Amino acid sequence: MKSLSTRWAKPVAILAAVALVSSCGLPQVGPNKRQIFAGSVQKEGDAFIVAVNDRVTRATAVVPSLGFSDAFKNAGALTADIIRPGDTLGLTVWENVDDGLLASEGVNFTALEEVQVDSAGFIFVPYAGRLRAAGNTPEALRRIITDRLKDQTPDPQVQVRRLAGDGATVTIIGAGGQGVFAIERPTRTLSAMLAAAGGIATEPEITQITVIRGDQQGKVWFQDLFEHPQLDIALRGGDRILIEQDTRSFTALGATASQSRVPFESQTLSALEAIAQVGGLLSSAADPTGVFVFRNESAEVSGQVLGRTDLIGPQRMVYVLDLTEPNGMFMARDFVIRDSDTLYVTEAPFTQWNKIIAATTGSLASIDTLSSIGSGD
Repeated sequence: MKSLSTRWAKPVAILAAVALVSSCGLPQVGPNKRQIFAGSVQKEGDAFIVAVNDRVTRATAVVPSLGFSDAFKNAGALTADIIRPGDTLGLTVWENVDDGLLASEGVNFTALEEVQVDSAGFIFVPYAGRLRAAGNTPEALRRIITDRLKDQTPDPQVQVRRLAGDGATVTIIGAGGQGVFAIERPTRTLSAMLAAAGGIATEPEITQITVIRGDQQGKVWFQDLFEHPQLDIALRGGDRILIEQDTRSFTALGATASQSRVPFESQTLSALEAIAQVGGLLSSAADPTGVFVFRNESAEVSGQVLGRTDLIGPQRMVYVLDLTEPNGMFMARDFVIRDSDTLYVTEAPFTQWNKIIAATTGSLASIDTLSSIGSGD
């Protein structure tokens, strides 16, 4: 008959092995729920941990505010025919004689290409002198030149063409047609100029358009130019237009199908969409009651969430989503993910238990050996 000490040797050894493995710290993808809650302000930590509900989703639904100021929106469209300092003109003068004042022998016309309008708004035309061009239309300038030349050559016929020039151009930079483009009659608005320049090379939904005019600038989503006509502003000479893809991103960690820095794929992104964007939760490891969003929140928003008015500066906030609650999926659908957020999903307790079992399995053979030795088998 086995002694009492021998009979209990194996169970005691198994419990000792489990306790040893548990105390050594098992591998895990990150902190578990208990460890996260231990860092709350209520437990002398430095983060506010808040369960997401309808009030929280409304208070935190802050999205980038893009648009143009009234100065941009109220600026009228340029009259493309008005000549401005910096413009380039093309002049052609026909003379009704064989030996003309300007024309070469055997030719009855003279072409003056790329006549630059100086900074004061004047041009120089041979035999007509220095003339004010800025503020006139090509037709008005044609009449002025004709009047100046008609006393020197019989019945002169003058043509004035407004070409591209520094005085009425915009610069386009970024993901699309780049270069310097003249503001002409068909391209006096932002959307028309972008189309003439070749469009954009990024996904329209997450493309932003910035217009810089002097010391002012405004930014809009590309799609808003067509959904909100008041944002399709009139351009001005010297405008700089920047086309860029949305640079916002969030970081996904924990028991998700992908752990990485993830760019936004839409103008607004919910927690549910963010989870789907990284491949969903790991069915074999994730705890759907432990979906956390870590964020540095402004004092204003933090105060609304916590119902406080004494907060100063950005606050560390941890928002908790429980997808197993009756309305948990709706909360995740309504909660807005913002730039630089960290989405973290904890492992289920069962996963940790499986790790303990797997870690101790290799020790059971040794326990059997010890038991056999103790029993004398």
